[in-house]
Amino acid sequence: MGRTDGRNVRMDVRWYGDDINQIRALAQELVGLQPDIILASTTPATVAVQRETRTIPIVFVGLADPVASGIVEQLDRPSGNITGFALFEDSLGGKWLELLSEIVPGLKRAAIMFNPDTTLASLYMPSFETAARSLKVVPSTAPVHNSDVEIEKAIRDLGRETGGGLVVVGAGFASAHRASVILAAARNNIPAVCFQSAFAREGGLLSYGPDTVDTYRRAATYVDRILRGAKPGDLPVQFPAKYEMAVNLKTAKALGLTVPQSILLRADEVIQ
Repeated sequence: MGRTDGRNVRMDVRWYGDDINQIRALAQELVGLQPDIILASTTPATVAVQRETRTIPIVFVGLADPVASGIVEQLDRPSGNITGFALFEDSLGGKWLELLSEIVPGLKRAAIMFNPDTTLASLYMPSFETAARSLKVVPSTAPVHNSDVEIEKAIRDLGRETGGGLVVVGAGFASAHRASVILAAARNNIPAVCFQSAFAREGGLLSYGPDTVDTYRRAATYVDRILRGAKPGDLPVQFPAKYEMAVNLKTAKALGLTVPQSILLRADEVIQ
């Protein structure tokens, strides 16, 4: 779009990683720079930035439900100084479980893992529980915080009985802790699904979710339009346009699973 960092635009970046305690201070720091616009990734970062300014335009990316989170009043005309791109839809809870049961024919129990401090798990639970009833799978929740010890314990508890599976949700949480989840799932023989393709590439069994790179590209169009004079409140909140699925055959073999053709044919990426 003709904007190059250091030439005709300046980009200041702050990253909180998995330390949620840094978010407010970083938001205050960014707002104090008085930028022309702020791009906020994930719900906690967006909430923190919005708390600090109602005048500087904000474009968000990576939110689960911007209305339920209280970030916008409505999707078609968000009003105020904020708009953006939601990363998830409520139907994904059921979709993740359906895919997991397809690749794990003996699935009896499934836990949905999330960080209650940063993830709106209630968004996914209705479709997750509906799919569980349909598939005759016992659903449960595994709320954990930013602790590898908690993650290990939750997955170990799930692995104490046969037929368990895991769904990992929450953009920031899943990104920061995917290595811990992958290792714990392997140690405890638990098949797991996550929204990120990196999860499958790095040793997780299965991933299905929005193409996050595409979402950020689309967010750039909103940033450009606002810098040219558009008002954030006039730009509707948008949802993902592209989804991608990846499956790791090596991990499936280690778990004693045969990946069905129905999965292989739909997968965008098959990791050997």
